Amino acid sequence: MAVAGCTKCIKYMLFFFNFIFWLAGGVILGVALWLRHDSQTSKLLILQFEGQQAPGTFYISVYILIAVGAVMMLVGFLGCYGAIQESQCLLGTFFFFLVILFACEVAAAIWGFMNRDTISKELINFYDSAYIKAVDVSGSPSKDAAIKILDAFHSTLDCCGKGDDTALFQQLAGTLCPRKTPEDFLKSQSCHHKLIELFSEKLHLIGLAALVVAVIMIFEMIFTMVLCCGIRNSPGAY
Repeated sequence: MAVAGCTKCIKYMLFFFNFIFWLAGGVILGVALWLRHDSQTSKLLILQFEGQQAPGTFYISVYILIAVGAVMMLVGFLGCYGAIQESQCLLGTFFFFLVILFACEVAAAIWGFMNRDTISKELINFYDSAYIKAVDVSGSPSKDAAIKILDAFHSTLDCCGKGDDTALFQQLAGTLCPRKTPEDFLKSQSCHHKLIELFSEKLHLIGLAALVVAVIMIFEMIFTMVLCCGIRNSPGAY
């Protein structure tokens, strides 16, 4: 069977959007792998203090992105092949997977919106727990380990302290932040702010990618339904 007229135009538009969808899947997969192995986040999320691993909530969204990117590439190929072959079976299967992906993306977006501040808050709490031990003048057994944890944060984020600038912190600033000069402390060096900025940028990148993919998926679902109807009503259909 062969479609004609406007339906044929829809066929090639669907193929084009599926190709873009396939490319988008590859881009998302690449971005997710970059986020997973990004030096800044990796150095912070592998830290351990007093037997407690640094919170890895951020990696949940990254692993979801990796899975979504791989599935998008597979589904995009299925859509391209179904459009060229004008196969209602393949297009129906493609539409089914598209709806599942769209539903998962909406669910992930809702989860991400509700937990958008969780990642930075968890790491801030982890940083603060080490900070308290590091400035403990009573000689805590874990003080040296805490100072090493803070040094990893300070060198990775180019920051120092929580931004409170207490008298105790000023006395210990040289020990906690040996790479900083007195002039550096004239401007804000808060690690709290740096952590919020770090993960806000990455979550905005994930959100933008999800929005672009959602728009493409909506167009694809519309074109798939139109093409399926066109194939069913074409003169050669049986």
